[in-house]
Amino acid sequence: MGADSVLRHISHRYSKIFQGDRAIWAIYFIFCAISLIEVYSATSSLSYKTGNFIDPVLRHGLFILGGICMAVAAHHIPSRWFKFYPFLMIPISALLLIVLLAKGAMTNNAARWITIFGMKIQPSEFAKGAVVAAVAFILSALQTEKGADRHAFKYILWVTVPICLLIFPENFSTAGLLFLVVLMIMFIGRVPLAQMGKLLGVLAIIASLGIAVVAVTPQATLNKIPKMHRLATWKGRLADFSEKKNKPLSVENIDLSGQETHAKIAIATSHIIGKFPGNSVERDFLSQAFSDFIFAIIIEEMGLIGGFFVLMLYIILLFRASKIANRCERPFPAFLVLGLALLIVTQALINMSVAVGLMPVTGQPLPFISRGGTSTIMNGVYIGMILSVSRFAKRRSVTPKVVEEVPEDHFNEEEFTSDKGMD
Repeated sequence: MGADSVLRHISHRYSKIFQGDRAIWAIYFIFCAISLIEVYSATSSLSYKTGNFIDPVLRHGLFILGGICMAVAAHHIPSRWFKFYPFLMIPISALLLIVLLAKGAMTNNAARWITIFGMKIQPSEFAKGAVVAAVAFILSALQTEKGADRHAFKYILWVTVPICLLIFPENFSTAGLLFLVVLMIMFIGRVPLAQMGKLLGVLAIIASLGIAVVAVTPQATLNKIPKMHRLATWKGRLADFSEKKNKPLSVENIDLSGQETHAKIAIATSHIIGKFPGNSVERDFLSQAFSDFIFAIIIEEMGLIGGFFVLMLYIILLFRASKIANRCERPFPAFLVLGLALLIVTQALINMSVAVGLMPVTGQPLPFISRGGTSTIMNGVYIGMILSVSRFAKRRSVTPKVVEEVPEDHFNEEEFTSDKGMD
């Protein structure tokens, strides 16, 4: 067997394993490579302190491998079966979140993980994808020629609000992120604007009253509110952000300004091409250099070019997801792929905004890149679900039935991917 035959055989074998949108596969693997390099660099100080130089990156590498395996497994499942995903995962997520509130272990003044059979898991990561899939199912089931039925709005809130309320006490940013993504999916799913407008008005009133009450309440009183001990932290972060927004850096306030200042220093000293991987200085001062502030380390080591490259990867991922959604005949896979892509990209934009000082600290990791366990695995699942939809959409768009019904000289791609086609 010649070399060409061996290469063709290997290529054929891999093409059977990794199917679906090749651009998304490429983006995912690039993210995994960047993650391994930058997490290894960002955890070097942690390795030095513990004396174990390989364990941090080895552990993270195993989670990345697990995420890839989950992506491969999920993308081989026909996308229509994901309609059952929320029916299974919503109850499980709700139960895990209740257990978290009751018995979650505190880390950095927040309980976000529970231990099951010796493994630490983050219930909110399971809940995010389950809610997005549930919203996609509701919108697809109640979609009409004029848009979503008015009852869809009510059913979506019945699913979303309880889950967000369970996430809220320990992880406000994740609850807010999830609710924001649900709003975007409802807008794409043509939920009546009047209903969404009323909801936004009510939320604005509640948020204004909540901020006013927290602002005038003493710190000691906030700490005594049951299951709301994070209020003091949120208040402090907003106050710090507002005070430091226009405050120039100085030698005197660097140590007092926390991680935000060191992230700004990392970005300011990066220049165009950066210091190259492994040469970060600020990783020694950022306690969450491998998680919440890894984008600052990426810019410090890979420069503005590297930061822009990572940003464009997320934008391209969203663009490819929209292309896949446009090929779908049915509304459910279209809403599902857009919802998952928006969930990933919106979280990435929030993380980047925090790193560059455009938002208060939120604790949101950078999808696919930050060090993590549950999040790394679940992001692999979400990529697999998107790829499953890409496989399904591709087959449906080239079926003989479509070719027979639409004469070649009258084929109109815009008409084929319209709402009428999806219904």
